[in-house]
Amino acid sequence: MSLYGESVIIQIMNTGRLMAGGEQKESSGAVKAQTFPSTKGENVEKTTTGKMIFNITVLIAFFSALSKLLGVLRDSVIAHKFGATGASDAYLVALTAPNLLFYIISGALAAVTVPVFIEYSTKGKKQEAWKVFNTVFNAVTVVFILIAAAGMVFSPCIVKLIAWNLPGQTANLAASLARIMFPLLLFAGWASLFAGLLNANNIFGIPASSNAVNNVVIILGAVTLGSFYGVHGLAVGTVIAMAAMALMQVPALLRAGYRYKPALDLSHPGVKQVFSLILPAAAGLTVNQAYILIEKNIASGMPEGTITALSLANKLVQVPISLFVLALGTAVFPTLTKLVTAGEREEFSASLNRLLRILILGMVPASIGLIVLRYPIVSLLYKSGAFDQRATEMTAAALLFYSVGLAGQAANAILTKAFYSLQDTKTPVKITLATVLVNLGLSLLLTRFLQHGGLALASSLASLTGTALFMFFIEKKVKPLRWTGLIRFTLPVLAASALMAAASYGLNDVLTGLFSPHGKLGLAVQVGSSVAAGVAVFIAAALILKIEELYILRNYLMAVFTGGRQKD
Repeated sequence: MSLYGESVIIQIMNTGRLMAGGEQKESSGAVKAQTFPSTKGENVEKTTTGKMIFNITVLIAFFSALSKLLGVLRDSVIAHKFGATGASDAYLVALTAPNLLFYIISGALAAVTVPVFIEYSTKGKKQEAWKVFNTVFNAVTVVFILIAAAGMVFSPCIVKLIAWNLPGQTANLAASLARIMFPLLLFAGWASLFAGLLNANNIFGIPASSNAVNNVVIILGAVTLGSFYGVHGLAVGTVIAMAAMALMQVPALLRAGYRYKPALDLSHPGVKQVFSLILPAAAGLTVNQAYILIEKNIASGMPEGTITALSLANKLVQVPISLFVLALGTAVFPTLTKLVTAGEREEFSASLNRLLRILILGMVPASIGLIVLRYPIVSLLYKSGAFDQRATEMTAAALLFYSVGLAGQAANAILTKAFYSLQDTKTPVKITLATVLVNLGLSLLLTRFLQHGGLALASSLASLTGTALFMFFIEKKVKPLRWTGLIRFTLPVLAASALMAAASYGLNDVLTGLFSPHGKLGLAVQVGSSVAAGVAVFIAAALILKIEELYILRNYLMAVFTGGRQKD
């Protein structure tokens, strides 16, 4: 499939099958879109939906997998060199400051700019769409330069805000690292905005691969600059990595049709539309980042290395989300927006329902697998060098409780995009505020009994609360999502996951004694065998229980390998 093809509407059909007569092959092997009348009498572009969405998801998932593998290697290298210590805590606190601002501003921009860009494009006003993007890009550049400069000046105050209980020496180190890393805010903003516009033009591979480049450069920075200048060298390498992530997307953006102009047309209707939507979106993301501030502030008063342990465990939980859910969400976001623009609310609801089912199928076993194999996984990935037994146990405990909310985090990523597709940026703010309050209350309560594990569990329970609220409110905007159907679907997935957990746990217990004398290689075989056994048992159980989405996934795979023919 061409990464630079025409813009098409990619949907997930409720049946998971190709539409009858809906597939036509061109000489290039691409699938030509078909035209069908909508209920409003308009012509709506539709494709062989299952295959197309699957191909794009596989593409993004491939690069996400590569990026995550490199991310795990990056974290392993950093853990080996710095362990779970004051230096690693200081680096993570310093990185939090620019990341928070980047996530809030550029995350909101990407969320609201893409729907506006698509709206203009689908109306045949592509040049106007690029004009809107150009003004937004110039405004973002000016704002980020000013914020980065201010951040460098006031870094001690910012560090205090993020982790007010941090010991004096660690806080001073974090402030000096923040001065180095605040310039990455500009490059991170560019990278996010470029990725959103490339996705809007059906260019998914380049933005997805940019994350892998980012991780490679950080790894190189850790082993080179980090060896000579310690954690300060790692900070410099992190800034260079973000610059590489942004700049590598520029050629693809130019090929897509963008031409830079040093202009600020703030009076353009599309620009006004973007900025009218950005405030509630930014507010929602600001509220969402309160999770991080709550966790960092409470953890800063706990033993040294707590912030590092929580960060590493949370990154492991993000692996299955990034490998599948974010890839799927990225591919579907433009599609959901186009369905709303075309007035296809029933198709929107059906697509969202299918997404949630696929999410349950993937995230429930992933969550249970991480819980069962948490200790050997953490030992395999991080336990070496400065990362000792204490750090391993702290990280494994955090991983246990973060895994409880994995499905909730994944669902919230999809449901938030659904609201943004509807150009509703206010409801996610209200929901996120409610979940932050839940998180704060649970954090204060649970840390009394579970220490840093209480922070992880509070985050998980708050995420699940948010999922329930998201689904409740989105049903008021679209066709009902059929909660009972989702619950009935979840039961056999839970049953298959329970059998998977028993197989993985039992085999891991047997292999521990056999492979423990063989170091990392033996541990790798032990973990790999336990994971493989669990996956095999889960697939077998899912087939026996006739879980529909597994058959759909099989059909998608067959379509890819047979040139578009699917088996019914």
